[in-house]
Amino acid sequence: QWDSPFDFQQQALWYVPQGMPQPSDPGYVKAVMREALPLIEASRGRAFLLFTSYRALNEAADWLEEQDLEYPLLVQGEAPKAELLKKFVEHGNAVLLGTSSFWEGVDVRGEALSLVVIDKLPFASPGDPVLQARLDAIKARGGNPFMHYQVPQAAIALTQGAGRLIRDVTDRGVLVLCDPRLLKKSYGHTFLAAMPDFARTRDPQVALDFFEHH
Repeated sequence: QWDSPFDFQQQALWYVPQGMPQPSDPGYVKAVMREALPLIEASRGRAFLLFTSYRALNEAADWLEEQDLEYPLLVQGEAPKAELLKKFVEHGNAVLLGTSSFWEGVDVRGEALSLVVIDKLPFASPGDPVLQARLDAIKARGGNPFMHYQVPQAAIALTQGAGRLIRDVTDRGVLVLCDPRLLKKSYGHTFLAAMPDFARTRDPQVALDFFEHH
């Protein structure tokens, strides 16, 4: 194994908000955006907002439009992925909203990306027939499909999403994960163990202060 070249404790802060509703709550996306907006303003844009569904992405985009955001807003689906990323880097202060294709294989280095907000733990859609076949096969062997497959796969996806934040030894930034299940469900430890060793906080002021200090 090669050690990471990054000093995650100094370069990144992982903020998990308190008092969030459950992801099934109809007001969940708005709650996520209310947490995100002060941080977007503190980071002066320069943000990825990553969602686990197009429905949530579109609801968040509509909400941000109503806030008269002073930073360029880029939304997946309005242009090809490569074009959105090019504009994101060129603007230098944009806010990009994306779903699964932006969780991995995206490399934005430098100050153009200083904030990553993730709405939910990225469990795969149960409606996917390939996934359902895998889960059925695990169950047929006497295994636990959720703990043996869905949780580990979601933990990998979360790590990939978080990995968009720190791409260079000089990068600095804040990661926000809004899903309260991370710390309230027994499987949360799997996600915590998989993540980079970011400094951690549940205090919104600490997250806001990170941008002022860095």
